[in-house]
Formats: sequence, structure tokens, C-alpha cells
Amino acid sequence: MSYDVVIVGAGPIGLFLACELRLQGVRAVVLERRTETDPTLKAGSVGGRGADTLIRRGVVELLGDLPSIADMMGGRRPGADSLQAKTAAAGPPVKGHFAGMWILRGGTTPAGAPIIAGQQVIEAALEKRAIELGADVRRGHALTGIDQDDTGVTIAVEGPEEPYELRAGWLVGCDGGRSAVRKLTGFAFPGDDGVITGHQALVEVDDPDFFPLGWHRTEHGLLVRGPMPQRVLAVEFDGPPVDRSAPVTREELQASLRRLSGTGVTVTAVHSATRFTDNTRQAETYRTGRVLLAGDAAHVHPPFGGQGLALGLGDAVNLGWKLAAQVSGQAPDGLLDTYTTERRPAAARVLHNTRAQVALLAPGPRVDALRDIFIALASTDEANRLLTDLMADLDLRYEVDVDHPLAGRYCPDLPLTVAGAVTSVADLSRSGRPLLLDLDDRADVRDAAGPWADRIEIVTARTEEPPAPAVLVRPDGYVAWAGEDTDGLRRACARWFGA
Repeated sequence: MSYDVVIVGAGPIGLFLACELRLQGVRAVVLERRTETDPTLKAGSVGGRGADTLIRRGVVELLGDLPSIADMMGGRRPGADSLQAKTAAAGPPVKGHFAGMWILRGGTTPAGAPIIAGQQVIEAALEKRAIELGADVRRGHALTGIDQDDTGVTIAVEGPEEPYELRAGWLVGCDGGRSAVRKLTGFAFPGDDGVITGHQALVEVDDPDFFPLGWHRTEHGLLVRGPMPQRVLAVEFDGPPVDRSAPVTREELQASLRRLSGTGVTVTAVHSATRFTDNTRQAETYRTGRVLLAGDAAHVHPPFGGQGLALGLGDAVNLGWKLAAQVSGQAPDGLLDTYTTERRPAAARVLHNTRAQVALLAPGPRVDALRDIFIALASTDEANRLLTDLMADLDLRYEVDVDHPLAGRYCPDLPLTVAGAVTSVADLSRSGRPLLLDLDDRADVRDAAGPWADRIEIVTARTEEPPAPAVLVRPDGYVAWAGEDTDGLRRACARWFGA
């Protein structure tokens, strides 16, 4: 069987991209060198626009009953001296933290509720969905070579039984921060080396109360316990790990916990552990010829704030419909290049704010003083909104050349009534097709978009307080056009969805 797109990496980004491509009828295969899902402790939730993305494709409904933070903590609360208690004691409900300061409260636009699910749970749901949609997911198949030309890419693969080759029109590397696709293709990946050594682990200890739950800066770095009691995050500012690829040992974790806590705690069992640093890098471009990058293959940064999964999902939902249009021959000139021009600045914002968080987490009296001033500033509405927007991607705006406040921004999940039936923008987004929401029963608007009716869902709907007479929503949820200017609507349709 021949394929249009080969995706390397069956993590959440590669699998979600496969789902997006299959929604558009693209023949896709996913290659994963691991034979099973990686069990290492990773992201425990996804929020902001990442949550919106999973909600609007119906993925969240595949995850089963999800716990709350209170469930995960078993009814135990952070100690009174934790960073949570100190910085989130008053005011509206807290939505998140910045460098362990639990101060993020009110954003510019609402987002879906955070999805409390481990990365492995999300991966399993996405793999099931991708296979149901017709993607070919091959585990135990490792990429070993890439040879691209003007018409496609030849991929050398080490299979479980023997080596073989695949030929496809396009190749996308979703294979993580040490991406083989990125290295074999020669993408430049500049950035900064790390200054910390961090461990995240699920452990058992001889004294469950050796250190309070919550976030705590200590003399040597940062120690976090929770949200579930066995989970620890230990960060020391003594330089990057000597060997990041070496297995994490019980003794290594125990020594770090003892230094940070100032106790003689003994680690009796390790259920999962990973080592990391604040290495911060970004590919100079996300496309070289017929090879593209998404997720951590395109950008790496410290994990503080849990932004990595949401950022990668944003890459996949932006790339999927554009690459599908390229495969089908319907893409207007330059459409695929907008993947880099839109998503690279989005990632640069995350790299920038995680650098700032590392600086604000460092031990010492100078940083203590800086944090006190930072918390005071963040108590103002404007500063808090800026920080909340930044961490959840709520203020991201793409360049769409349309003069309307909603244009280029994420379309809110408007409640809609269509032909007497109650629905919403999220419900209508499950197909992955563009939406033209005619909110004022405008025949001229529907006629203007008529030539694109094979590519755009044209929906006449009612909603209270419509943001515009009509709204054109791209498959990734961002508004390509809004208003009543039908000439502008035609230009937007042509720019984003072809002649």
C-alpha cells in the first residue's frame, strides 16, 4: 500500500496528526520504534487551547471518567507554607501557576476545563481513534534513513523482522526532542544548554510525611510533592545532567530528595522516573522540502507550566488540514509555509516564558525579592490576564489580513441553534472541516462562499449576542474572516482553501 504521509513517532502529537489527516482522507502511516507505549511519567493533564483542541475533536469523550485534582491528592492539601498556599489564598479560583506562584486567574477568553489525564491515557485514546479512522500504526518500526526529492520522500525503516523502504509524498517528524527526523534531515536547532538537573518520579518512601505536599523552593532548588502523594518533582540548580540517557536509579533520586528536603528520607521503591534539564531549543524552520517537524521535534523547553503537550497539539491541528490540502492539490500557494510562520512564534513564546520561570525558581535571596515583586504585580487585573493568556495560549492571534477584532483569534465555543436543534461550535468542529457560521441569515454571505461548498461547511445558525454577522472558522479553530464584507469573505476562502 502507498501512503501520502509518513509520520514518525506515535506519541500524542503523531497520533493526533494521523487523526487529523485521516479526517481529510489522507493515507497516513505512523512509525514508532517502541513496541509499547512509553510508561515513563510524563504530562498529567492538558489545559488551555490544548484542552479545547481535544474537546472539539471529541477525543476527551474517549478518555473515560477522569479524576479531579482533589481525587488525585486523596483529600490531602498542600502545607500552609507551600507556594500554592502563599500565593493563591485569596481572590477568584486559581487556574494555574507561573514558576510555582499560583497566581493565574482570569484570561481574556475562556478555555475548556483542564483535562486531568496522563499522557499515556491520551495516547491510548488517540491511537484507537487513529486506527478507527484508517491510519496504519506500526510499532517496533524505527526510522533509519531519509532520501527526499522533488516528488516525495523515501524512508528507510528497520522493522521487527527485516529492513524495508516506504515511499510517500511527505514525512513529518513527531519523534520528540531527540528527533531522528530532524537530525537526519539536517534541520538547524539552535538554543541554550541547560543549567538545572530535574527529576520527576513516582516513588515510595519510608516516611510519607518527610516533606509537605505542594511546591517549595529550598536552599538548593525546588521540591514539589503532588498532586498525588507519590509524585515528586526535584530540581537542583547545579548544572545539566552528565548523561541524560542513563537509567534513573533509586540512589540518584534519594540523594536529590535528601539534599532538597534536608532530611534523611529513604526511597524504598521507584515506579516511574525521568530526568530532564532546561535545554531550550527551536528549529529555525519547521519545513525542509517535503519533511516537516511538529511537537518536541521542533522545539524543546523546560516542563514548567505543563505547556509542552498543548503546544504540540497546536502544531498538529495547524498542520493537519494544511498538509491535507497540499496532498489533495487544493492548497493555495504558500499555505503550507504558513505552518512555520504561525506556529514558530507560538512556540517561541513558550520557550521565552519557561526561561523566565527557571530564573524565578532559582534559590537565593535575590530571587526571593524578585518573586515578591512579581507576585505583587501579578495581583493587578491587567498583569494577571497577560500571564494567564500567555500560559494557556488564550491571546494567540494569527495574521489573517482581516479588519475585525475576532479575525485571527480562536473562535469561542458559541452555543448555536441550527434548524431548531441545539448544538455548538465545538460539536460542529468534529469533522475537521472549515465552518462558515451564518449568524444573521445572510443569503449574500452564503452565496459568496458557495463556490467552496465542497470544502466548507456552510451553517445558518442563531446565537445570543453573535460576535459578527458571519464567521469563517478554519479547521484548527481560528477565525479566518468575520463580518459582512462578502468580497473579503471570498478573498479569505481563496487564501485559505484554494481557488
